[in-house]
Amino acid sequence: MSSVEVRVPDLGDFENVDVVEVHVKAGDKLAAEDPLITLETDKATMDVPAPQPGTVESVAVSVGSKVSTGDLIVTLAAEEEAAKSKPGGDGAAGAEAGREDGGMAPAARSEPREPEAREARGPAPAPPGDAAARPQARPRAAAGGADAQLVVIGAGPGGYTAAFRAADLGLEVTLVERHRPLGGVCLNVGCIPSKALLHAARVIEETREMRERGLDFGEPRIDPRKLVAWKNEVVKQLTDGLATLAKQRNVRVVRGSAQFASPDELEIASPDGEKRRLSFEQCILAAGSEAAALPGLPQDPRIIDSTGALELRALPERMLVIGGGIIGLEMATVYDALGVKVSVVELTKTLIPGCDRDLVRPLEKRIRARYEAIMLGTKVTKIEAQPEGLVVTFEGDDAPAEPQRYGLVLVAVGRRPNGKAVGAERAGLALDERGFVRVDKQMRTSVPHIFAIGDIAGPPMLAHKATHEGKVAAEAAAGEKSHFDARVVPSVAYTDPEVAWVGLTEEEAKAKGLDYRKGTFPWSASGRNLGLGRSDGLTKLLFDAGTGRLLGAGIVGVNAGDLIAEAALAIEMDCDAEDIGLTVHPHPTLSETIAFAAEAAAGTITDLYVPRRR
Repeated sequence: MSSVEVRVPDLGDFENVDVVEVHVKAGDKLAAEDPLITLETDKATMDVPAPQPGTVESVAVSVGSKVSTGDLIVTLAAEEEAAKSKPGGDGAAGAEAGREDGGMAPAARSEPREPEAREARGPAPAPPGDAAARPQARPRAAAGGADAQLVVIGAGPGGYTAAFRAADLGLEVTLVERHRPLGGVCLNVGCIPSKALLHAARVIEETREMRERGLDFGEPRIDPRKLVAWKNEVVKQLTDGLATLAKQRNVRVVRGSAQFASPDELEIASPDGEKRRLSFEQCILAAGSEAAALPGLPQDPRIIDSTGALELRALPERMLVIGGGIIGLEMATVYDALGVKVSVVELTKTLIPGCDRDLVRPLEKRIRARYEAIMLGTKVTKIEAQPEGLVVTFEGDDAPAEPQRYGLVLVAVGRRPNGKAVGAERAGLALDERGFVRVDKQMRTSVPHIFAIGDIAGPPMLAHKATHEGKVAAEAAAGEKSHFDARVVPSVAYTDPEVAWVGLTEEEAKAKGLDYRKGTFPWSASGRNLGLGRSDGLTKLLFDAGTGRLLGAGIVGVNAGDLIAEAALAIEMDCDAEDIGLTVHPHPTLSETIAFAAEAAAGTITDLYVPRRR
């Protein structure tokens, strides 16, 4: 047997990283990939695996040790056969794992490739030094002669989940993403940055609300640049983590915009404009959606979409939000807290179309008292860009008599799928009339070796739906009998108060003529809610009158989005009112309002007086 020194892999920008666990001792017999130690930084934890079978001769670290790239971890007495099977030389195959490149066969590459190691701030798995001690990458070409065994288009929540799950199942994965950081719209310019700014907005409002209760911090001094920098750092921490996870799984990342050239080949335009071809055996399409635009609007930097709204480039005196859905109302919440006079115009006669009116009512009551105007059943007919501002003309039920001037207009009228943008028709994919790719329960398209997930595969256009579909598609691509069979997908508006619902709405139950029982609990009777300085809020549960099973739920109030998951689980588990009401909930919490609503439906509640059913 020969001795092999196993050293700390490349840790990017980190030094003196803590060893939090040591999994081996001298004399232990190890298989390849058995964990040796666990390292922890402020951004991630990682296990350093054994590169090959062998017996531990000595351990050079202990719990509490601080290590850096290249430090010795253990010395292994390697098995001869294992040592012979490891390629020598400069270890090029291992060095390619997780590297960004064109993803093509060597002849198609026009320039040397640079490693991605410095792009990720977390630990990377490929250790320097002896090639025999380095985990090896999967083959660069798929067994059938294609450039990729599985290619995933789009690195949003659905795409990276699909790529990582497929890699865990042993597939060679190439992940194509048009933007530099991974994470897609949700992580970079959607869910995550908006929630960071919404948290800042809530802190501002809480300090103001506490004045009349004897705690006055004075008016906040708002520095938009610092606020945006903090928001960007939150995003960067997560995107860096994704880059590290891609490296750890040997997922090859290709930068560029992909379009189908045929059912088996992509054309990828790199950021510098160079076009290349990538053939594949299987593909998961996770290209997402883009903000819908209104026709006829002038080209003016003061007319923005949700991406522009997150940059806080301007805090004008007056702002108009076109669209009273979730995205528009969330951004309105932020700008209102930052001192902007906000108006909202919505074409339909209600805010958050598709949500029950009794859930929207507390939100509408609060923002009507705060915003300059809420115009329902109204549309924008004209926007004229003038040096002094954007002059907007309205038409409809709540239209003002005269055109109004605003310093900023946010267009938030929904999103549209990117099916046509990726050339789906050249791959032979069937689309519906709205441009969504048609899929079955395995997320398989009309072309059997191509899958589609997330926004591009149909509503609801939500990140948490995409991640579950991504796992299903990856497992199906790996030959597993996996299906997307979720009964319900929750929706949340992270406004103030938050609005969340899951399953059947009451409006849908009435429209279908269903016989249902309803249990409600007003948060004005919640001690926890009153202790938070709030009296608004409601929890509502709908139960099938025949079976007693939970059909749907709606919650409006502080942290409603965190509470709705219990109702989703209850629907999946066929719970009835007694199941929920008899589950002991901690007191005083907002979560116990779910139990109280169930008790109200069951007729056993004591925290409210509900006349007994006869």
